[in-house]
Amino acid sequence: MDEQALLGLNPNADADFRQRALAYFEQLKISQDAWQVCAEALAQSIYSDDHIKFFCFQVLEHQVKFKYSELTEVQQQLIRETLITWLQAQMLNPQPEKTFIRNKAAQVFALLFVTEYLTKWPKFFFDILSVVDLNPRGVDMYLRILMAVDAELVDRDVVHTSEASYYFALTLEARRNTLLKDTMREQCIPSLVESWYQILQNYQYNNSELTCQCLEVVGAYVSWIDLSLIANERFINMLLGHMSVEVLREEACDCLFEIVNKGMDPIDKTKLVESLCQVLQSAGLFSIDQEDDVDFLARFSKLVNGMGQALIASWTKLIKNGDMKSAQDTLQAIEAKVALMLQLLIHEDDDISSNIIGFCYDYLHILKQLSALSDQQKANVEAIMLAVMKKLTYDEEYNFENEGEDEAMFVEYRKQLKLLLDRLAQVSPELLLASVRRVFNTTLQNWQTTRFMEVEVAIRLLYMLAEALPVSHGAHFSGDVTKATALQDMMRTLVTSGVSAYQHTSVTLEFFETVVRYEKFFAVEPQHIPTVLMAFLDHRGLRHTSPKVRSRTAYLFSRFVKSLNKQMNPFIEDVLNRIQDLMELSPPENGYQALLSSDDQLFIYETAGVLIVNSEYSAERKQVLMRNLLTPLMEKFKVLLEKLMMAQDEDRQMALADCLNHAVGFASRTSKAFSNKQTVKQCGCSEVYLDCLQTFLPALSCPLQKEVLRSGVRTFLHRMIICLEEEVLPFIPSASEHMLKDCEAKDLQEFIPLINQITAKFKIQVSPFLQQMFMPLLHAIFEVLLLPAEENDQSAALEKQMLRRSYFAFLQTVTGSGMSEVIANQGAENVERVLFTVIQGAVDYPDPIAQKTCFIILSKLVELWGGKDGPVGFADFVYKHIVPACFLAPLKQTFDLADAQTVLALSECAVTLKTIHLKRGPECIQYLQQEYLPSLQVAPEIIQEFCQALQQPDAKVFKNYLKV
Repeated sequence: MDEQALLGLNPNADADFRQRALAYFEQLKISQDAWQVCAEALAQSIYSDDHIKFFCFQVLEHQVKFKYSELTEVQQQLIRETLITWLQAQMLNPQPEKTFIRNKAAQVFALLFVTEYLTKWPKFFFDILSVVDLNPRGVDMYLRILMAVDAELVDRDVVHTSEASYYFALTLEARRNTLLKDTMREQCIPSLVESWYQILQNYQYNNSELTCQCLEVVGAYVSWIDLSLIANERFINMLLGHMSVEVLREEACDCLFEIVNKGMDPIDKTKLVESLCQVLQSAGLFSIDQEDDVDFLARFSKLVNGMGQALIASWTKLIKNGDMKSAQDTLQAIEAKVALMLQLLIHEDDDISSNIIGFCYDYLHILKQLSALSDQQKANVEAIMLAVMKKLTYDEEYNFENEGEDEAMFVEYRKQLKLLLDRLAQVSPELLLASVRRVFNTTLQNWQTTRFMEVEVAIRLLYMLAEALPVSHGAHFSGDVTKATALQDMMRTLVTSGVSAYQHTSVTLEFFETVVRYEKFFAVEPQHIPTVLMAFLDHRGLRHTSPKVRSRTAYLFSRFVKSLNKQMNPFIEDVLNRIQDLMELSPPENGYQALLSSDDQLFIYETAGVLIVNSEYSAERKQVLMRNLLTPLMEKFKVLLEKLMMAQDEDRQMALADCLNHAVGFASRTSKAFSNKQTVKQCGCSEVYLDCLQTFLPALSCPLQKEVLRSGVRTFLHRMIICLEEEVLPFIPSASEHMLKDCEAKDLQEFIPLINQITAKFKIQVSPFLQQMFMPLLHAIFEVLLLPAEENDQSAALEKQMLRRSYFAFLQTVTGSGMSEVIANQGAENVERVLFTVIQGAVDYPDPIAQKTCFIILSKLVELWGGKDGPVGFADFVYKHIVPACFLAPLKQTFDLADAQTVLALSECAVTLKTIHLKRGPECIQYLQQEYLPSLQVAPEIIQEFCQALQQPDAKVFKNYLKV
């Protein structure tokens, strides 16, 4: 071996050595006999370095996995012997091998097993057992090999190639695995089970590591072997014995869980679970101590959950089968576990509690199906409810300012509890409402002296009722009087209690979330609006010390104002005055930290716009207020743009460009209050937005930070096309001219949707403009598409693909808006060039989205120009290029009908052929029958069949024919 290259296997080696080692590994993988050198090194223990040993196993693994069939019988025998020799050496070595080497060796054994067991090595396990006997190191390897074999037979890790070959490989592997498992069940499983029993009996008191490994093996295999081999008195008694041994009980728990999880007849399953429970209970395992070992209790909780869910599955099957007597017995067995379930659900450790939620959820599902609940069942529902309420509570350790992994886990756990609460509401909505009301009222009466987590959870429960007790369109305060009164009372308490002043971010946020969730309350009791508005606007909300609270409040405030709409009228000017300082554009040189980020300010601007537009003021007053809102932005914009033009430092340029972009974004956001031009005119606001346009457009000619500035102005233009309609048109030509200068793929890709919007909206009105800018736009697109790119540059290839799609979308918009004269008037040479790009897009690029668009364009052009009075030469183009495209595209290897987009492309291809037939009539059929299809060597009967399908009046018939 190349000793120098082997030095690079050490993790501490420098990069050059490591690179050389990798290259050497690749070289050995393709070498014919390198595996023999590695086999010899392992059999004779030539190397002591762990990384080299691991490397040798990797080379062997590659040989067995990918090139085994190339070996002669003698060579295959050599690999078997090498592994057995290595295994024998393990029991004599002074020190055991490192774990990572043993695991890799076990993987190679397992690969050899799946390759040879059915043919050349039927005594695989017996040979290993005869070598290892009860030697602890040998047993360790035997158990690792068993786990590796199970992973090969049960796991589904097939190398993905294409989807079709993946499923084919998966099916082959599944068949092979089934055959291997069947053969093992017949030939060796009883012997293996016996060996496990011997190992457990031998090592349970003196080698906990091997015992746990063996229990893991039993748990893994129990899912696919005959259960009676394990679920019998001697095995179960041994496992139950392990449940009281501290170092073994977690693994024993998991093993029992796998036994309980095994699919079987419902009556047998109930008997099995009940017999296990009796023994566990008599061993004292059903009395849960809060101070007990939480790791074990988490596993035990999972076991109880498995037993509970297994019983519920049996009950469901028995009910379905109509066996009411057995179902009743099973239900009693389930009820008997509820007390234990509740102990685990309420446990202070969330992992223990989380593991039992499945059983709890399914139990409630049973209760939901029963016609009436017994007193005990009602008590159980109430106990679950109280447990959920208690467990929803944050603990002292929760870090609100810097949420990490533990916090994320608690958030997920809360989501599970929410599902339980929703299920409780389905079982007994009245009880849930009464329980929440009791907790809520008790807590809010004394909120000043109550810990934050209890206050937060009380408000949280009120919030959760909104989803747990569903109504249409949030109408919680009408309909059912009891429910409406209860919710109304709680909301009144929430907004009048003063709890919004509680000094903890979690309570503050929950207050605002709940106020917005129940916004319909304020339609019923509008007198509380000023109180809540003040909470939003002062130090409790938008001016809170926590940036997190300020940010969330900005969004919630926007929602609150939008939802209350007309009720806001008396407060508009006051609110606008109070938020004025929050809307200041903070230029980079100010140096002070604004209260709100620019993203948060977007919500405030939108809110201001909504307040003005939805107010009952006159148009004149609205215009004044909107001008007051937008003028500071325009003034700042002019100053900042001048500064940007003179800025030398790139960081400063970027900061100024961002600030300019924010100004444009804020102005855009105010316009969201308008739905169309009508509403802008009614409010008298057209003029102020036109002023904004004139202020912002000069930024397009700024040579610095083009991408940022263009992006902002483009977005503003999109909004103005909706708000100002044709009043925008005078600004479009010069804006387009600037945006087409020195542009890259991304610029064009984002500019084209703007032109599409204008074309689709104004159609014939913009025809002169489109005719003028059509070829300049196309030249810019072609120039970018023709730029050379690195062969492996994925992002450049993707950008070009997206630009190509945008280009075809533009042509589709032009032709689909009845503006084909825009193309026709570009001169014959340009028209031809455009048409050829569409043909190329339909056939040559393996992009079904673009292909679909191209066929839509072609069928539209045929519809417009394909008749007798169409442009000169177009009929020829149809037969020479469009018809062939309809056949060449689907014949491409890349045209994959398993892909949904490709099916849509084929459908449009069929529409194109139908449109050609519609416009050209019998002449088209004659061309296909006598010239084109014969030139493709298509059989006469197929040609006949094709032409008949094409002539069917129903387009679906032809589409389906083409698919087949």
